[in-house]
Amino acid sequence: MRDTISSTFVLLLALTIIAAFLALNVSAEIMAITVVTLALIKFWLVAFQFMELKKAHSFWKYLILGFGGLMGIILMILL
Repeated sequence: MRDTISSTFVLLLALTIIAAFLALNVSAEIMAITVVTLALIKFWLVAFQFMELKKAHSFWKYLILGFGGLMGIILMILL
């Protein structure tokens, strides 16, 4: 359990560094898509690992997956 939390935390840090690196070095269109995608991955990692959603009922899992997906689609349309 503790190793999983630590590895998830390291993965979140790595994704943040990758997003920051991409934000500085690629074009605006690619940056927006990549940063939103990385933000969605980080959202789901936090929800399932740190909010204990992986032990929740399937309804809540699908609801949070749908919410993240919907927010990602809306952000992609707006950007």
